[in-house]
Amino acid sequence: FSYFNRNPDDVRNQATIGGGALMDIGCYPISVARWVFDAEPTRVRAQIDRDPEFGTDRTTSAILEFGPHTANFICGTQLAPYQRVHLVGTEGRVEIEIPFNAPPDRPCRIWHQTATGIEEISFPLCDQYTIQGDLFSRTVIDDTPVPTPITDAVANMRVIEAVLRAAGGGR
Repeated sequence: FSYFNRNPDDVRNQATIGGGALMDIGCYPISVARWVFDAEPTRVRAQIDRDPEFGTDRTTSAILEFGPHTANFICGTQLAPYQRVHLVGTEGRVEIEIPFNAPPDRPCRIWHQTATGIEEISFPLCDQYTIQGDLFSRTVIDDTPVPTPITDAVANMRVIEAVLRAAGGGR
């Protein structure tokens, strides 16, 4: 997950208030990995490249271990814009195009490859923020739990902190 931003006034480029690639967009690939494996990582390895001017991580790479399985990701704030999720298994793969902020002007696509070929699945245009707001409103109106509870956000933040420790040479 990456984009290019060198604007010194942008909050994402201000280290004193939590800027940087990992804190801005690293949560998304971490959340996907935790969701796919339905578990928390047992080990984290990471590398961070910091911008010498801003002091923020402009690129963070990590390997999250989930027992015998791994998830790898790179997030960057000074790279060409790119978003993909690749799920690769022993019998096939899934590729999700632009998984984290659906484009407003074209359908989203997923490719599912097996031994018999590749199937492309297209989803109609949508405004994901409106959908998110509608789902939250529904939970308030119906007095039901939110789709993603706060405990999930806390668990995701624990992994972000583990990535930071691992990149700093910690355990």
